[in-house]
Amino acid sequence: MEIAVLIPCLNEARTIKKVIDDFRKSLPSAAIYVYDNNSTDDTFQIATDAGAVVVKEYNRGKANVVQRMFTDIEADIYLMVDGDATYPADTASHMIELLISRNLDIVVGDRLSNASYAKENKRKFHGAGNELIKKLINFLFNASLKDILSGYRVFSRKFVKNYPSLVEGFELETEITIFSLHHGFRIHEIPINYQDRPTGSESKLNTFSDGFKVLKTMFNLFRYYKPMIFFSTIAGILFLLGVAMGIRPILEYVEFKYVYRVPSAILASGLMIAALLCLFCGLILDTIVQIDKKQFKHLMNFNK
Repeated sequence: MEIAVLIPCLNEARTIKKVIDDFRKSLPSAAIYVYDNNSTDDTFQIATDAGAVVVKEYNRGKANVVQRMFTDIEADIYLMVDGDATYPADTASHMIELLISRNLDIVVGDRLSNASYAKENKRKFHGAGNELIKKLINFLFNASLKDILSGYRVFSRKFVKNYPSLVEGFELETEITIFSLHHGFRIHEIPINYQDRPTGSESKLNTFSDGFKVLKTMFNLFRYYKPMIFFSTIAGILFLLGVAMGIRPILEYVEFKYVYRVPSAILASGLMIAALLCLFCGLILDTIVQIDKKQFKHLMNFNK
């Protein structure tokens, strides 16, 4: 089988040669591709000198780079890894073996189960953010995944050629996970020994701004993939507000046969109507989502 190692990177001159050399040693028959996201350092030249196939991608954002790689590169198995030398290359062959032997679609390098990420990671709040996103996704999709945001993954060709990215940046891993769970792709995780970035190498991930983008992406994907739950929740909140605003006018009418709190009665009626509309929106959109899932499966089987 043809194996492609995909390394999206931006300003990784400090580490890119080590990543290329490590994966060439671990997977000597694999083709190694580095897509440079318009770096301002010597990443492009260093990767070229190290023998990788290097391409410039000027459209900023990790998800944009990976989508371009998925479109351009032809292979049977795709291994995606960051260019910051934080993921161990010596587990790559085992991950690929699992993908093939178990007929999986995605194998994820899990940094969290063995606590290596908690031990090595020196960036504040990243661990808490990972945990929050993991719990939300597992709850919404009835899953038991352990590392949602790992950038070390092996993909089948079937997944790569059927995955349409809806995001641009570091929200990529979140979207891949939700997309996979929604469409029933087979995911497996194996623990890996995460290493923090070496001295002199800086992360491009901003804890707060990128964390907010990930949460925003989760919100939008939840609305897209789980519209019945999403709009039913809003409908329930509006209904309770409507009850709270309308109970006094109702009691007044029962007691005095007249409504004195007219504005409250109007507001309560509006809230009830809005709740009903949200409920109908959820029902209609849920039907559309189910039809879309069936069409996607049919198209995926057709493209095998």
